[in-house]
Amino acid sequence: MPNFSILLAVGLLSASALGAQKRARVEVLPPPQNAWADDEPFVASAGLLTDASMRDLLANGFPARLHYRLERWVNGRWFDDLKAASEWDVILKYDVLGKKYQVARVVNKKAQSLGEYPTLEEASSALEGPYQTTIALPRKGQRGYYNLLLDVETLSLSDLDEVERWLRGELKPAVSGKKNPGTAVGRGVRTLVVRLLGGEKRHYEARTGTFRL
Repeated sequence: MPNFSILLAVGLLSASALGAQKRARVEVLPPPQNAWADDEPFVASAGLLTDASMRDLLANGFPARLHYRLERWVNGRWFDDLKAASEWDVILKYDVLGKKYQVARVVNKKAQSLGEYPTLEEASSALEGPYQTTIALPRKGQRGYYNLLLDVETLSLSDLDEVERWLRGELKPAVSGKKNPGTAVGRGVRTLVVRLLGGEKRHYEARTGTFRL
């Protein structure tokens, strides 16, 4: 039989998700003194986890996974060129027994805990606050811009036990995508939940203005 917590999460889904998604924002912030050639930019966001359906899923133990990709483009005469990119993940999970939210960032397959928090608001502040990225800097004389792509998985198709292993430090299965096949019924129910949320992922983009060096 399907897990009761999954069915409960389905029953708690709300039509307010689309409106909340529109209020969410992501942005790429310039380095100090707009020194684009000397320092990496910052990435910040707000309102990514405010809608009712996301809160209900988190409260029932389903993790949220935020995948960031920051790209640096150089303006060309005919076409813009992608010169560098940096990717990282942030995982947010509610510990139902401990009644606390766990937040961690994964960069280059290395996990860094961002802390444990009693409320979703505090956890959101930790993961959405300005984060200085690591990306190859432009050369003098170039003109270009940064483009940020963010995918928020309200429920990962990865098995939930893989996320548990990830939080315990067993990083490879959850990050590389090498999943335990699980059962057809269990995976089918999880896929159903994702579809009822309106899609597997929510996608956001942000772009800086063109900088000149």
